[in-house]
Amino acid sequence: MADVTAAPAQKRSSITGGRRAGDSVFLGLSTTAAVSIMVILAGVAIFLILKGLPAITASWAEGDLAGYQNKAWANFWDYVGPLLWGSIWAALIAMVLGTPVAIGIALFISHYAPRRIAGFLGYIIDLLAAVPSIVFGLWGIIVMRPLLLPFAQFLNEYLGWIPLFQGPVSSTGSTMLAGGVVLAVMILPIVTSITREIFLQTPRLHEEAALALGATRWEMVRLAVIPYARSGMVSATLLGLGRALGETMAIALIVSPSLIYSVALLTDGYNSQTIAANIALNFPIATDLQRSALIGTGLMLFVVSLAVNMLARYIIAATGPGAKGRKRGKRS
Repeated sequence: MADVTAAPAQKRSSITGGRRAGDSVFLGLSTTAAVSIMVILAGVAIFLILKGLPAITASWAEGDLAGYQNKAWANFWDYVGPLLWGSIWAALIAMVLGTPVAIGIALFISHYAPRRIAGFLGYIIDLLAAVPSIVFGLWGIIVMRPLLLPFAQFLNEYLGWIPLFQGPVSSTGSTMLAGGVVLAVMILPIVTSITREIFLQTPRLHEEAALALGATRWEMVRLAVIPYARSGMVSATLLGLGRALGETMAIALIVSPSLIYSVALLTDGYNSQTIAANIALNFPIATDLQRSALIGTGLMLFVVSLAVNMLARYIIAATGPGAKGRKRGKRS
């Protein structure tokens, strides 16, 4: 009789106190996935360092690196500087042009559009993420370059006193402006999708409370939705920045670049080259040491991407929903 009563107790203890086989398997798979991400990241970093180190430490005044890409570089840092600037500059242009549009689309889908239109428009935006980069590049060449030529002439004629719009206006449209517009379209799906989901997660009670106090719909969005979604909007923006930093084919096809520091948006041949496009264009014809130099520039882009992600985490921690509580806890 004691054995019969002890069996259910043992079963209950095994369920509540012990760990089921499924839980153990799931824990193992989750841990393996998390560790594998760190291992892959470390492996990529080690590969870039080992492959790029010969060019980073080499003498650029002689050998295969002497006069590389038709310029006499003093060292690796002299070479990577314009490329790093070009990557950051092109990404910033894309963010300035694309982020407000993406957030506006996300807000329209989540709070203004009728349900049927919102679903269809959200599907179209998400579909843009599946379009290959080469297609965006061809669209930029055939459509955007000629379309932006009159606008470039207008900017140069009336705003030419601003350094951004100075210089001889391109007759082909192979400008950083065209490249930035295409990059802005390419980051729309990422920023819009994440921001839209964050907007939809705003507590309904917050929105209804704002409306009950007499706020208009825009005031409700400004007072309830945007403060709640601020950290998510920052995350979406910086993810779009990462996409823009690493973009290759669109910039390689559209922009006519040089290895210089430049902020010009309307010129042809006086635009800063990006790291990703430079690697794609020169890697097949490079010697071993020149390939090492290209991989070294990829290492610099890798470092910048890590810095962007660290900045994103810091901003999210500082502006997220629990940031005020953490600050109060530290003060007390």
